[in-house]
Amino acid sequence: MLRKISGCAAGAALALLAACGSSGTAGSAAPAAGAETLGTAPVSPASGCALAVYPSAQWTECEAQNVLISQENEAPDAALLPQFLAATGAYQEMRLETLLADPARQPNPNLATAGGCPVDPRLNNWADGSGLVQTVLYTSRSGATMSGHVWVTKSGPATRPGIVIINGSIFACEQVYWFAAQALAKAGFVVMTFDPQGEGMSDQFGQAPDQLEDAFAGTPILGLLGPTPPTGPGLGGNGLPFYDGGEDALDFFLSTPASPYVPVPSRTTGTSHKAKQQSRVAAGLDNAYNPYWQMLDAGSIGLAGHSYGAVASSWLAQQDSRVTTAVAWDSLCIPTWPSPDEVDALAGAPVNQLAGALPAPALYGLSPECFGAPAPPAPLIAKPALGLNGDYLLAPIPYLTPPQSQDKMQSSVTYSGDGVDSGDLVIRGGTHLDFDDVTVGALPMSLRGPDLITWYTVAWFAKYLQHAPGADAMLLSARWRDDAATGAADPGKDPNLYSWHYTSRLALTLANGQRFDCEDLREGCTGQFEASQDCGPASYSYVSADSAPDAAPAASCTTP
Repeated sequence: MLRKISGCAAGAALALLAACGSSGTAGSAAPAAGAETLGTAPVSPASGCALAVYPSAQWTECEAQNVLISQENEAPDAALLPQFLAATGAYQEMRLETLLADPARQPNPNLATAGGCPVDPRLNNWADGSGLVQTVLYTSRSGATMSGHVWVTKSGPATRPGIVIINGSIFACEQVYWFAAQALAKAGFVVMTFDPQGEGMSDQFGQAPDQLEDAFAGTPILGLLGPTPPTGPGLGGNGLPFYDGGEDALDFFLSTPASPYVPVPSRTTGTSHKAKQQSRVAAGLDNAYNPYWQMLDAGSIGLAGHSYGAVASSWLAQQDSRVTTAVAWDSLCIPTWPSPDEVDALAGAPVNQLAGALPAPALYGLSPECFGAPAPPAPLIAKPALGLNGDYLLAPIPYLTPPQSQDKMQSSVTYSGDGVDSGDLVIRGGTHLDFDDVTVGALPMSLRGPDLITWYTVAWFAKYLQHAPGADAMLLSARWRDDAATGAADPGKDPNLYSWHYTSRLALTLANGQRFDCEDLREGCTGQFEASQDCGPASYSYVSADSAPDAAPAASCTTP
């Protein structure tokens, strides 16, 4: 059989979305009278690995080349090693100085976080130009001291939409997400990054009697030491640092002088740690409120998150009335109850099974259901959300047989079925680490995955928070199907960033009222925009976006 399953394949998407065109892709609806014209990027017929038959020598070679993509990021960044080591060393010096100046702090002692939190030297000059950033400290509901940063630019609108980024688990620290924070701030947003409890510079433990409530962020087995979830004990890590920690971060982000931040009572004992927050504010140690509160449009808030942070963002965006939309970096999930344990969810995820039944030799993705949620009820899906994934998870373990092409889009199809805009994009050869800015080392990640991630994240929030005129053109861009840098670095010289293993899709209502339903972005759909039309530069990267002059392309661009 052919490995490629086109947009016309049988499945849930067919019943929910527009019928396929003659090319085998779902196209845009015909323009309404007087409506603006969509883009004119050509639709590409499936070719190369997308048509490889399994089993065959061609399919095996394609998969071997796919695995090699995860090594692309190492070579061009090797020259950054001296600056990388210096920047990371400076972070560790700052960490030690902080502990000496504020001995009440007890940040995560995890060696991987404390000793190896990577800092991209290319992003260290933010405050030297038009960027503004301020370190913030506040007390969580469990009584831990939380550490974060708020990012803005000097120029731009007086008030701007806001975005909170929630880290992944175990070895994550907020620095690896600064690449996205800076790009979003440059695009006209107020952005908050923070270390969940048990990571980076935030405390490992809370205050008595809630020392263990949010400890051991997402660490399997150690999560058993924390509070027992309503669904019973499991081997998965503690999800509260991401769910409750995300809510606490939102509370702080939206605080003002008239309504200063006050931690809500703890989940497990109902204890209020308000006194600790107030005493640390009085001592000049904690912030009473968001230092850039005057710039923040509190009625236009989004969430972005990675890994466990993506799971929490998916849930909280639907649950919290203050949140408008979310972007989930590996991966978007469906709020369900009972919420499965993390380990059980990974083991039972369709993407981690061969032929939908047998355990796969490795983990290739997360489950479509949100795991580790703290309490019912599961919120209804009512707000737009975008998911992004890679072909692989932590390690690029080759596929032994072709995976089911729709396994990573199940959540997005469910969102579409519930009547909200959604999409899911899968990076060819990408991994779970494409979403972390780790510029030097042997960690597997693709060359251009982080740039695609940044592009779509900015575009999504530009559409649903800024309502920017050019956001639709950015989202409908065909540039990632024919990327010169990808073609030059790729083992098979394929310039298309979208996976041939998994289907990438977008299903949106455009600003002009038209519907764009594309069930195969790798092949492309009628109505997409050429790179020259999509409101972006000829060559896009997150490094150039972070260092570019202020003003979002989507905010100042209109489609042809």
